[in-house]
Amino acid sequence: MYAIVEIAGQQFKVQEGQEVYVHRLEGEPGADVKFEKVLLLDDNGKVNIGTPVIEGANINAKIVSHLKADKVIVFKKKRRKGYQKSNGHRQYLSKIKIEKITV
Repeated sequence: MYAIVEIAGQQFKVQEGQEVYVHRLEGEPGADVKFEKVLLLDDNGKVNIGTPVIEGANINAKIVSHLKADKVIVFKKKRRKGYQKSNGHRQYLSKIKIEKITV
């Protein structure tokens, strides 16, 4: 059984027991979170598609930890002008574990 769910503005394909990295969520590590925007549900070949969401479907998950992603270097340059600009960014992430998919 798997589901496609919207978490923090992004869509993820999740299964029970899977760990997923998502944008930083509110809550402490160990806290339970519930996602209700389930867009698609596949139960062993029986596909249920929401319009736009499936009513009554929930994804229960637990926040495992908060962390930061690898650094991304942003480099800008204009040739022959002497302009160079370097900047770095690390995205804040949360690692969650999918515990249960209910309909």
